[in-house]
Amino acid sequence: MLEVLEFIRDILQQPALLLGLVSCVGLVALKKPFYKVMTGTLKPILGYIMLGCGAGFIVTNLDPLGKMIQEGFHITGVVPNNEAIVSVAQQLLGVETMSILVVGLVVNLLIARFTKFKYVFLTGHHSFFMACLLSAVLGTSGMTGVELILCGGFLLGAWSAISPAIGQNYTNKVTDGDGVAMGHFGSLAYYISAWVGSKVGSSDDSTENIDIPEKWGFLRDTTVSTGLTMMFFYIVAAVAAGPEYVSTLSNGMSPILFAIMSGLQFAVGVTVVYSGVRMILGDLIPAFEGISNRVIPNAIPAVDCAVFFTYAPTAVVLGFVSSFIGGIIGMLILGVLGGVLIIPGMVPHFFCGATAGIYGNATGGKKGAMIGAFVNGLLITFAPALLLPVLGSLGFQNTTFGDFDFGVLGIALGLVSNTLAQVGIFIVMAIFLLVLVVPNFMKTKNKVINNTEEE
Repeated sequence: MLEVLEFIRDILQQPALLLGLVSCVGLVALKKPFYKVMTGTLKPILGYIMLGCGAGFIVTNLDPLGKMIQEGFHITGVVPNNEAIVSVAQQLLGVETMSILVVGLVVNLLIARFTKFKYVFLTGHHSFFMACLLSAVLGTSGMTGVELILCGGFLLGAWSAISPAIGQNYTNKVTDGDGVAMGHFGSLAYYISAWVGSKVGSSDDSTENIDIPEKWGFLRDTTVSTGLTMMFFYIVAAVAAGPEYVSTLSNGMSPILFAIMSGLQFAVGVTVVYSGVRMILGDLIPAFEGISNRVIPNAIPAVDCAVFFTYAPTAVVLGFVSSFIGGIIGMLILGVLGGVLIIPGMVPHFFCGATAGIYGNATGGKKGAMIGAFVNGLLITFAPALLLPVLGSLGFQNTTFGDFDFGVLGIALGLVSNTLAQVGIFIVMAIFLLVLVVPNFMKTKNKVINNTEEE
C-alpha cells in the first residue's frame, strides 16, 4: 500500500503529467482521432517540461545572485524557499504529506464536479508544498494519523478550489478571458496587487505600451531587455561581494564576466519559459473543452504562475525589481522592530513579484505593476516572519515557505489552534465547507463562481 501511495505521490508531483492526463481526457471526451489525442497529450507535457527547464535555469542563476547580495551587504537571516523547507520536512512528515496530497486532489475534483467552484488545480508541486505545510501545522496542533490526513486533505482540496475563484475577475483581465485560472499559492498577493493597481493607475497605461524611441527599440525584445536588466543586478552584486568571494561561485571565471554571463543565462531561461507556456496553452485550452463538456461541466484549469508571463513580458521585469525592493525595505523594517530578518529570496521575488506585476498592470498599468509588486514584496517578507512560530520544529530551520498563501493559511490555522486547540481547525473547515456549499443554493449570474467574463 505504501509503495502505491508513493507512486501516486510521484505522479501528482509532476505537473507535466497532470497537464498531459487532463488534455488526454479532454480530447478523448471530444472523440478526437488517435493522432490528435497523442499530439494533444504530448505537447502540454513537453511544454511544461520546457517551462520547468527554463524555470530551473532561472533558479540556478538566481542562487549565486542571492549569495553575492548576502555576502556583499553582510546580511544574515532566514531565506524563504519552498523547495528547501519541504526537503527538510520530508524527513519528518513524508507519509503524512503524500497522503494529504492524494486526498486533496480527490477533494478538489469532487468540489469541481458538484459545486460552483469549477477550478481544477493543476500545479502539482505547489499542492505538494501546501500538503507539507498543512501536515506541519496540523501536527503542531496535536492531530495525528487518519484525522490529520483527512483534515489536511480537505483543507488542501478546498483551498485549491477557492483560491483561484477569489481573484478570477482579475485573472480574466490579465488573460483577456482566455479561460484559465491562477493555480499558484501566491495568489492572494497577486489579487491584492491587482486591487492596489486599480487604485493607483489605469489599465490603459499598460507596461506593454511603453513608448520607446526608435534608437532604443531593441528594448522591446523581452530577451534583450531582461538580459540587460539582470546583467546590471549581477554586476552590482559581484562588485559588492568582492572578487575573492565571487571566485568561489564562478569556478575561477572573472567576477565581472561571471556576472555578465549569469545575467544573460537568466534571460535565456525566461525565454525558454515563454516558449513552454505557448506550447501548453496552444493544446491544453482546446482539450479542456472536453473536460468542461463531458466530465466536469464548466471546468476551468488553474495553472502555474509562469503561464501568465507571456501576457505582459515587460511587467514581469518591472514586477521582479519592484518586489525585490519591497523585500529589502520589509527586511529593514523587521530589523528595526527586532524581528527575525527575512532575506529577500530571489526565487519567490522573481516568480511571485513578476506575477504580481502582471496583475497590477492589468488593473493599473505601469504604476499598478510597480506599486502592486512592491506591496507583494512587503507581503512575502512579513508573512514568512509571522509563519515561523506556528511551524513547530520546522520553524527553527534557516528557511521557510516563501509564497503568500502559505503564510496566510499557516498563520490562520496556527492562531486558531493555539487559541481553541483542534476545535479551531474544525471551525476553519466548517467555514470552508459553507463557502463551497452555500453558493449552490443561491441564484448567481454564472455557473462558475467569479468567472464573470463568460455567461
